[in-house]
Amino acid sequence: MSKIESEERLVHVPLGERAYDILIGPGLIGRAGGEISTRIKCRKAAIITDDNVGAIYLDPLMDSLQTDGIEAVSLSLPPGEKTKSFDYLTKVCDVLLEARIERNDAVIALGGGVIGDLTGFAAGIVRRGVRFVQIPTSLLSQVDSSVGGKTGINTRHGKNLVGVFNQPDLVLADTDVLNTLSEREFRAGYAEVVKYGLIDKPDFFAWLERNWRDVFAGGPARIEAIATSCQAKADVVVADERENGRRALLNLGHTFGHALEAATEYDSSRLVHGEGVSIGIALAHRFSNRLNLLGVEDVARVEAHLKAVGLPTSMDEIPGELPSTEFLMEAIGQDKKVKGGKLTFILTRGIGQSFVADDVPASEVFAFLEEMRGV
Repeated sequence: MSKIESEERLVHVPLGERAYDILIGPGLIGRAGGEISTRIKCRKAAIITDDNVGAIYLDPLMDSLQTDGIEAVSLSLPPGEKTKSFDYLTKVCDVLLEARIERNDAVIALGGGVIGDLTGFAAGIVRRGVRFVQIPTSLLSQVDSSVGGKTGINTRHGKNLVGVFNQPDLVLADTDVLNTLSEREFRAGYAEVVKYGLIDKPDFFAWLERNWRDVFAGGPARIEAIATSCQAKADVVVADERENGRRALLNLGHTFGHALEAATEYDSSRLVHGEGVSIGIALAHRFSNRLNLLGVEDVARVEAHLKAVGLPTSMDEIPGELPSTEFLMEAIGQDKKVKGGKLTFILTRGIGQSFVADDVPASEVFAFLEEMRGV
């Protein structure tokens, strides 16, 4: 990681022919045309966004592209997790083909994780792959979903079960856009930041405990937290791009979290992804304690930090009634980390000591969830 301007960071993801840069700092949407034309040298682009983000940032992005000689078309979709569907994937692909986007042209995802996942999937399959640029506009997408090449959509069987690995050609994380997020959205994204400390960076977790208020306030601490998170993810992706081993650690909290999202039918008024991850992280630490892997003091420390920033840590904080434990187990059984029908969880032996646990007994998980439903 290196500073390239005051208040700006660059994280390089060295994946050979698929290597790319992540630029992190203020004002990047206004400079997007120059960065894209210099690095990709395209003269045509298609921007996929959602109605909320597009209302604020689509025109400035279009102006920046035009200034640097890039002709652009755009498509705005409804916001929310339900947009990650076959129906909207078809719509995006149709727009790209109608615009005659070619392999050396750029498809730009301007939005949060939903838009990034959907657009990246479309960019990976149209003409068997076109150039792809991520401009993430939520904290969650800047520190997690925009980096690493995972793309996909949801189905009735579960979250992110249909997709492709498609690394972006460039990521522009404009930290100014985070100032327009709601408190709830920012907090939800922060759950992914905490995750990196809990995987294998205990010093980073301790730094967050001391500095989270400055991260929420913006400025250098926020840029530092985003850059550290991106570097942490880049390191893991380079070591295990296709999630055959170590990369699964990035799913700390996600096995439980994805099941809870399915249980709420991806209704963002009840639960957004980062809130599901927060509860999932707390559950992963509680489950690890149940299995005698770590002490209760670490569980308490993790939950105390999540609660301090206003994130949920238990299932009873989700509004409305949840379906049965059998439903949750079925959702967990559809998780992408399942191998040979055996349950796989990311568990931990302490702060920053997460590991991949294969063949976790389903009976243990069922009993644990039954107990946790009443917490």
